[in-house]
Amino acid sequence: MRLQVARIGKPHGIRGEVTVQVLTDVPDDRFAPGEVLHVIDGPVKTLTVTKSRWNKTILLVDFAEIKDRNVAETFRQAHLEIEVTGEEESASDEWYEHELLDLKVIHDGKQVGVITALRTNPAQDLLVFKDLNGEEVYLPFVDEFVPDVDPEAGTVTITPPAGLLELNQGEEEK
Repeated sequence: MRLQVARIGKPHGIRGEVTVQVLTDVPDDRFAPGEVLHVIDGPVKTLTVTKSRWNKTILLVDFAEIKDRNVAETFRQAHLEIEVTGEEESASDEWYEHELLDLKVIHDGKQVGVITALRTNPAQDLLVFKDLNGEEVYLPFVDEFVPDVDPEAGTVTITPPAGLLELNQGEEEK
């Protein structure tokens, strides 16, 4: 199974170094020298990390296959994935986005939506779902508001703060 760990941004300098939008909790492990990453929507199938470094809050990565700025430009917006095995996944309360997508959102015993995304943020993650009216709802992915995730049953139970589900509804829907 593959997991997305980054998206390549713009080139940095003239020697082929690129910026990456990090989508993993362990960037130092994923972008260590010698790591091979699978490329989605890019000109090659894999890239090999030769070095990586932080420039303030931006991760800069040098890949063996990218020799100059012109080549780096062809990788812009490409997604990077890693191959994972069952041993790498933990039994903790951590979830990958692909494990949550399309799960039914249950509130007070009734379905109120379907999970469409997981947004990872520095402060806390946000669970994104479409409600029954097709409106997008953002819910902090914390135990207080999301007490149960049951992938076998295909459900996520939520206990949102009062008014959150009605926040985006027009006056005629209330």
